[in-house]
Amino acid sequence: MSAPTQESADMPADPDRARAALEALRTEIGKAVVGQDAAVTGLVVALLCRGHVLLEGVPGVAKTLLVRALAASLELDTKRVQFTPDLMPSDVTGSLVYDARTAEFAFQEGPAFTNLLLADEINRTPPKTQSSLLEAMEERQITVDGTARPLPDPFLVAATQNPVEYEGTYPLPEAQLDRFLLKLTVPLPSRADEINVLTRHADGFDPRDLQAAGVRPVAGPADLEAARTAVAKTSVSPEITGYVVDICRATRESPSLSLGVSPRGATALLSTARAWAWLTGRDYVTPDDVKALALPTLRHRVQLRPEAEMEGVTADSVITALLAHVPVPR
Repeated sequence: MSAPTQESADMPADPDRARAALEALRTEIGKAVVGQDAAVTGLVVALLCRGHVLLEGVPGVAKTLLVRALAASLELDTKRVQFTPDLMPSDVTGSLVYDARTAEFAFQEGPAFTNLLLADEINRTPPKTQSSLLEAMEERQITVDGTARPLPDPFLVAATQNPVEYEGTYPLPEAQLDRFLLKLTVPLPSRADEINVLTRHADGFDPRDLQAAGVRPVAGPADLEAARTAVAKTSVSPEITGYVVDICRATRESPSLSLGVSPRGATALLSTARAWAWLTGRDYVTPDDVKALALPTLRHRVQLRPEAEMEGVTADSVITALLAHVPVPR
Protein backbone atom coordinates (compact mmCIF):
# COMPACT_ATOMS: atom_id res chain seq x y z
CA MET A 1 0.00 0.00 0.00
CA SER A 2 1.32 3.44 -0.86
CA ALA A 3 1.99 6.14 1.68
CA PRO A 4 -0.96 8.40 2.53
CA THR A 5 -0.86 11.78 0.83
CA GLN A 6 -1.15 15.02 2.79
CA GLU A 7 -4.62 15.56 1.33
CA SER A 8 -5.83 12.13 2.45
CA ALA A 9 -4.26 12.63 5.88
CA ASP A 10 -6.40 15.76 6.38
CA MET A 11 -9.67 14.08 5.31
CA PRO A 12 -11.80 11.84 7.55
CA ALA A 13 -10.95 8.22 6.81
CA ASP A 14 -13.52 5.53 6.08
CA PRO A 15 -13.65 2.83 8.81
CA ASP A 16 -13.24 0.00 6.28
CA ARG A 17 -10.26 1.75 4.72
CA ALA A 18 -8.85 2.31 8.21
CA ARG A 19 -9.20 -1.38 9.04
CA ALA A 20 -7.45 -2.37 5.81
CA ALA A 21 -4.66 0.13 6.52
CA LEU A 22 -4.09 -1.19 10.03
CA GLU A 23 -4.12 -4.77 8.78
CA ALA A 24 -1.41 -3.77 6.29
CA LEU A 25 0.83 -2.91 9.25
CA ARG A 26 1.68 -6.59 9.72
CA THR A 27 3.10 -6.84 6.23
CA GLU A 28 4.94 -3.54 6.48
CA ILE A 29 6.47 -4.23 9.90
CA GLY A 30 7.32 -7.74 8.67
CA LYS A 31 9.86 -6.12 6.34
CA ALA A 32 11.92 -5.31 9.45
CA VAL A 33 10.72 -7.69 12.19
CA VAL A 34 10.26 -11.43 11.68
CA GLY A 35 7.63 -13.55 13.45
CA GLN A 36 6.18 -11.17 16.04
CA ASP A 37 2.60 -10.87 14.75
CA ALA A 38 1.07 -11.13 18.23
CA ALA A 39 3.15 -8.21 19.52
CA VAL A 40 2.28 -6.13 16.44
CA THR A 41 -1.43 -6.81 16.99
CA GLY A 42 -1.10 -5.91 20.67
CA LEU A 43 0.50 -2.57 19.84
CA VAL A 44 -2.28 -1.75 17.35
CA VAL A 45 -4.94 -2.70 19.93
CA ALA A 46 -3.24 -0.39 22.44
CA LEU A 47 -3.28 2.49 19.94
CA LEU A 48 -6.99 1.91 19.29
CA CYS A 49 -7.73 1.89 23.03
CA ARG A 50 -5.44 4.85 23.84
CA GLY A 51 -3.47 2.54 26.14
CA HIS A 52 0.16 1.72 26.85
CA VAL A 53 2.20 -1.46 26.45
CA LEU A 54 4.81 -3.27 28.51
CA LEU A 55 7.03 -5.43 26.27
CA GLU A 56 8.86 -8.22 28.06
CA GLY A 57 11.53 -10.33 26.41
CA VAL A 58 15.19 -11.25 26.61
CA PRO A 59 17.71 -8.93 24.95
CA GLY A 60 17.99 -9.23 21.19
CA VAL A 61 14.42 -10.20 20.21
CA ALA A 62 13.76 -6.90 18.34
CA LYS A 63 11.63 -5.09 20.94
CA THR A 64 13.12 -1.71 20.05
CA LEU A 65 13.03 -2.42 16.32
CA LEU A 66 9.38 -3.42 16.61
CA VAL A 67 8.37 -0.04 18.07
CA ARG A 68 10.48 1.88 15.53
CA ALA A 69 8.96 -0.08 12.64
CA LEU A 70 5.45 0.55 13.96
CA ALA A 71 6.12 4.30 14.16
CA ALA A 72 7.53 4.33 10.62
CA SER A 73 4.54 2.37 9.27
CA LEU A 74 2.06 4.76 10.92
CA GLU A 75 4.00 7.94 10.09
CA LEU A 76 4.22 8.81 13.78
CA ASP A 77 6.97 10.57 15.67
CA THR A 78 8.92 8.36 18.05
CA LYS A 79 11.61 8.91 20.66
CA ARG A 80 13.67 6.46 22.70
CA VAL A 81 14.85 6.87 26.28
CA GLN A 82 17.36 4.43 27.75
CA PHE A 83 16.37 4.13 31.40
CA THR A 84 19.43 3.99 33.68
CA PRO A 85 19.93 4.32 37.47
CA ASP A 86 21.07 7.95 37.13
CA LEU A 87 18.17 9.09 34.89
CA MET A 88 16.23 12.02 36.38
CA PRO A 89 12.49 12.73 35.93
CA SER A 90 13.29 15.94 34.03
CA ASP A 91 15.30 13.86 31.53
CA VAL A 92 11.98 12.31 30.50
CA THR A 93 9.41 15.07 30.94
CA GLY A 94 11.46 18.20 30.25
CA SER A 95 12.42 21.14 32.48
CA LEU A 96 12.61 24.90 32.79
CA VAL A 97 15.83 26.29 31.31
CA TYR A 98 17.14 29.79 31.93
CA ASP A 99 17.44 31.84 28.75
CA ALA A 100 20.17 34.46 29.21
CA ARG A 101 18.94 36.45 26.20
CA THR A 102 15.48 37.05 27.63
CA ALA A 103 16.44 36.69 31.33
CA GLU A 104 13.48 34.31 31.71
CA PHE A 105 12.93 30.62 32.23
CA ALA A 106 11.59 28.72 29.20
CA PHE A 107 10.24 25.19 29.13
CA GLN A 108 12.33 22.71 27.16
CA GLU A 109 10.34 19.66 26.14
CA GLY A 110 11.64 16.23 27.07
CA PRO A 111 11.41 13.09 24.94
CA ALA A 112 7.94 12.33 26.37
CA PHE A 113 6.54 14.90 23.93
CA THR A 114 6.14 12.44 21.07
CA ASN A 115 3.61 9.95 19.67
CA LEU A 116 5.41 6.71 20.53
CA LEU A 117 7.75 6.86 23.51
CA LEU A 118 10.04 3.86 23.81
CA ALA A 119 11.00 3.53 27.48
CA ASP A 120 13.84 1.05 27.12
CA GLU A 121 14.53 -1.14 30.19
CA ILE A 122 12.15 0.87 32.37
CA ASN A 123 12.93 -1.29 35.42
CA ARG A 124 16.56 -0.10 35.47
CA THR A 125 15.66 3.37 36.75
CA PRO A 126 14.62 4.26 40.34
CA PRO A 127 10.91 4.61 41.27
CA LYS A 128 11.12 8.41 41.30
CA THR A 129 11.93 8.49 37.59
CA GLN A 130 9.53 5.64 36.79
CA SER A 131 6.72 7.60 38.42
CA SER A 132 7.46 10.64 36.24
CA LEU A 133 5.61 8.79 33.47
CA LEU A 134 2.45 8.18 35.51
CA GLU A 135 0.84 11.56 34.81
CA ALA A 136 1.79 11.33 31.14
CA MET A 137 0.28 7.85 30.83
CA GLU A 138 -2.91 8.58 32.74
CA GLU A 139 -3.66 12.25 32.04
CA ARG A 140 -1.77 12.62 28.73
CA GLN A 141 -0.17 15.77 30.01
CA ILE A 142 2.95 16.80 31.90
CA THR A 143 2.92 19.37 34.70
CA VAL A 144 6.08 21.38 35.30
CA ASP A 145 6.18 24.34 37.69
CA GLY A 146 2.39 24.24 38.05
CA THR A 147 1.68 24.45 34.32
CA ALA A 148 0.03 21.48 32.59
CA ARG A 149 1.27 20.85 29.06
CA PRO A 150 -0.74 18.47 26.83
CA LEU A 151 1.03 15.65 25.02
CA PRO A 152 0.52 14.90 21.30
CA ASP A 153 -2.30 12.65 20.17
CA PRO A 154 -1.86 9.75 19.65
CA PHE A 155 0.44 9.10 22.59
CA LEU A 156 1.65 5.62 23.53
CA VAL A 157 4.33 4.48 25.97
CA ALA A 158 5.97 1.21 24.95
CA ALA A 159 8.16 0.17 27.87
CA THR A 160 10.53 -2.79 27.71
CA GLN A 161 11.98 -4.93 30.46
CA ASN A 162 14.25 -7.95 30.65
CA PRO A 163 12.60 -10.91 32.44
CA VAL A 164 15.79 -12.80 33.31
CA GLU A 165 18.12 -10.20 34.83
CA TYR A 166 17.04 -8.62 38.12
CA GLU A 167 20.32 -7.45 39.68
CA GLY A 168 20.39 -3.65 39.85
CA THR A 169 16.77 -3.29 38.75
CA TYR A 170 13.72 -1.67 40.35
CA PRO A 171 10.61 -3.82 39.76
CA LEU A 172 7.56 -1.80 38.76
CA PRO A 173 5.04 -1.55 41.63
CA GLU A 174 1.56 -2.99 41.09
CA ALA A 175 -0.03 0.48 40.91
CA GLN A 176 2.24 1.39 37.99
CA LEU A 177 1.86 -1.96 36.24
CA ASP A 178 -1.89 -1.40 36.32
CA ARG A 179 -1.41 1.72 34.16
CA PHE A 180 -0.28 -0.45 31.24
CA LEU A 181 -3.15 -1.65 29.10
CA LEU A 182 -1.25 -4.73 27.88
CA LYS A 183 1.77 -6.75 28.85
CA LEU A 184 3.11 -8.45 25.74
CA THR A 185 5.72 -11.19 25.85
CA VAL A 186 8.18 -11.08 22.95
CA PRO A 187 9.41 -14.66 22.56
CA LEU A 188 12.53 -16.04 20.93
CA PRO A 189 11.90 -16.80 17.25
CA SER A 190 11.32 -20.26 15.87
CA ARG A 191 14.17 -21.95 13.99
CA ALA A 192 12.68 -21.02 10.62
CA ASP A 193 12.19 -17.38 11.68
CA GLU A 194 15.74 -17.19 13.05
CA ILE A 195 17.12 -18.50 9.77
CA ASN A 196 15.06 -15.80 8.02
CA VAL A 197 16.58 -13.14 10.30
CA LEU A 198 20.14 -14.28 9.57
CA THR A 199 19.45 -14.50 5.85
CA ARG A 200 18.21 -10.89 5.81
CA HIS A 201 21.32 -9.70 7.64
CA ALA A 202 23.54 -11.64 5.24
CA ASP A 203 21.74 -9.87 2.37
CA GLY A 204 22.58 -6.47 3.83
CA PHE A 205 19.61 -5.65 6.09
CA ASP A 206 20.45 -2.78 8.46
CA PRO A 207 18.04 -2.44 11.42
CA ARG A 208 19.11 1.20 11.82
CA ASP A 209 17.89 2.10 8.32
CA LEU A 210 14.21 1.17 8.03
CA GLN A 211 13.78 3.22 4.87
CA ALA A 212 16.36 1.09 3.08
CA ALA A 213 14.48 -2.00 4.28
CA GLY A 214 11.41 -0.73 2.43
CA VAL A 215 9.28 0.21 5.45
CA ARG A 216 6.82 2.89 4.35
CA PRO A 217 3.80 4.59 5.99
CA VAL A 218 0.66 2.56 5.24
CA ALA A 219 -1.68 4.42 7.60
CA GLY A 220 -1.93 7.84 9.18
CA PRO A 221 -3.54 9.72 12.08
CA ALA A 222 -6.84 10.01 10.18
CA ASP A 223 -7.02 6.22 9.80
CA LEU A 224 -6.31 5.79 13.49
CA GLU A 225 -9.00 8.29 14.48
CA ALA A 226 -11.57 6.65 12.19
CA ALA A 227 -10.68 3.27 13.66
CA ARG A 228 -11.09 4.54 17.21
CA THR A 229 -14.51 5.96 16.36
CA ALA A 230 -15.58 2.62 14.86
CA VAL A 231 -14.28 0.68 17.87
CA ALA A 232 -16.34 2.90 20.18
CA LYS A 233 -19.46 1.88 18.23
CA THR A 234 -18.74 -1.86 18.54
CA SER A 235 -21.66 -3.27 20.50
CA VAL A 236 -21.27 -5.18 23.76
CA SER A 237 -24.16 -7.31 25.03
CA PRO A 238 -25.02 -7.51 28.75
CA GLU A 239 -23.95 -11.17 28.65
CA ILE A 240 -20.45 -10.21 27.49
CA THR A 241 -20.18 -7.52 30.16
CA GLY A 242 -21.16 -10.09 32.78
CA TYR A 243 -18.61 -12.55 31.37
CA VAL A 244 -15.79 -10.00 31.70
CA VAL A 245 -16.83 -9.23 35.28
CA ASP A 246 -17.03 -12.93 36.17
CA ILE A 247 -13.49 -13.55 34.86
CA CYS A 248 -12.06 -10.64 36.85
CA ARG A 249 -13.95 -11.58 40.02
CA ALA A 250 -12.67 -15.14 39.69
CA THR A 251 -9.07 -13.84 39.91
CA ARG A 252 -9.90 -12.22 43.27
CA GLU A 253 -11.12 -15.56 44.63
CA SER A 254 -8.27 -17.70 43.26
CA PRO A 255 -6.27 -19.46 46.02
CA SER A 256 -3.10 -19.02 43.93
CA LEU A 257 -3.35 -15.21 43.83
CA SER A 258 -2.80 -12.64 46.58
CA LEU A 259 -3.99 -9.83 44.29
CA GLY A 260 -6.75 -10.11 41.72
CA VAL A 261 -7.85 -7.90 38.86
CA SER A 262 -9.33 -4.51 39.80
CA PRO A 263 -12.34 -2.85 38.10
CA ARG A 264 -9.79 -0.87 36.04
CA GLY A 265 -8.55 -4.22 34.68
CA ALA A 266 -12.11 -5.30 33.85
CA THR A 267 -12.62 -2.06 31.92
CA ALA A 268 -9.34 -2.65 30.10
CA LEU A 269 -10.37 -6.19 29.10
CA LEU A 270 -13.66 -4.94 27.70
CA SER A 271 -11.86 -2.22 25.71
CA THR A 272 -9.25 -4.55 24.22
CA ALA A 273 -11.90 -7.15 23.32
CA ARG A 274 -13.88 -4.47 21.47
CA ALA A 275 -10.79 -3.36 19.54
CA TRP A 276 -9.95 -6.97 18.61
CA ALA A 277 -13.55 -7.62 17.50
CA TRP A 278 -13.44 -4.60 15.20
CA LEU A 279 -10.03 -5.52 13.79
CA THR A 280 -11.36 -8.97 12.88
CA GLY A 281 -14.25 -7.41 10.96
CA ARG A 282 -17.16 -7.52 13.41
CA ASP A 283 -19.25 -4.79 15.03
CA TYR A 284 -20.02 -6.87 18.14
CA VAL A 285 -17.96 -8.65 20.79
CA THR A 286 -17.97 -12.43 21.32
CA PRO A 287 -16.64 -14.50 24.24
CA ASP A 288 -13.75 -15.58 22.00
CA ASP A 289 -12.68 -11.93 21.71
CA VAL A 290 -12.56 -11.68 25.49
CA LYS A 291 -10.55 -14.92 25.75
CA ALA A 292 -8.12 -13.79 23.05
CA LEU A 293 -7.14 -10.65 24.98
CA ALA A 294 -7.44 -11.98 28.54
CA LEU A 295 -3.80 -13.01 29.00
CA PRO A 296 -2.06 -9.85 27.71
CA THR A 297 -4.62 -7.60 29.45
CA LEU A 298 -4.68 -9.32 32.84
CA ARG A 299 -1.33 -11.10 33.40
CA HIS A 300 0.38 -8.03 34.90
CA ARG A 301 -2.61 -7.09 37.08
CA VAL A 302 -2.48 -10.17 39.32
CA GLN A 303 0.03 -11.19 41.96
CA LEU A 304 0.93 -14.77 42.82
CA ARG A 305 1.09 -16.06 46.37
CA PRO A 306 4.67 -17.05 47.36
CA GLU A 307 3.71 -20.70 47.85
CA ALA A 308 2.14 -20.86 44.38
CA GLU A 309 5.24 -19.26 42.87
CA MET A 310 7.45 -21.86 44.56
CA GLU A 311 5.35 -24.60 42.96
CA GLY A 312 6.02 -23.18 39.50
CA VAL A 313 2.60 -21.61 39.01
CA THR A 314 2.54 -18.59 36.67
CA ALA A 315 0.06 -15.78 36.19
CA ASP A 316 -0.67 -17.08 32.69
CA SER A 317 -1.44 -20.59 33.93
CA VAL A 318 -3.82 -19.26 36.61
CA ILE A 319 -5.71 -17.04 34.15
CA THR A 320 -5.88 -19.85 31.57
CA ALA A 321 -7.35 -22.19 34.20
CA LEU A 322 -9.91 -19.59 35.22
CA LEU A 323 -10.97 -19.06 31.58
CA ALA A 324 -11.63 -22.81 31.38
CA HIS A 325 -13.88 -22.74 34.45
CA VAL A 326 -15.82 -19.46 34.18
CA PRO A 327 -19.15 -20.17 32.41
CA VAL A 328 -19.21 -18.85 28.84
CA PRO A 329 -22.40 -17.02 27.80
CA ARG A 330 -24.38 -18.63 24.98
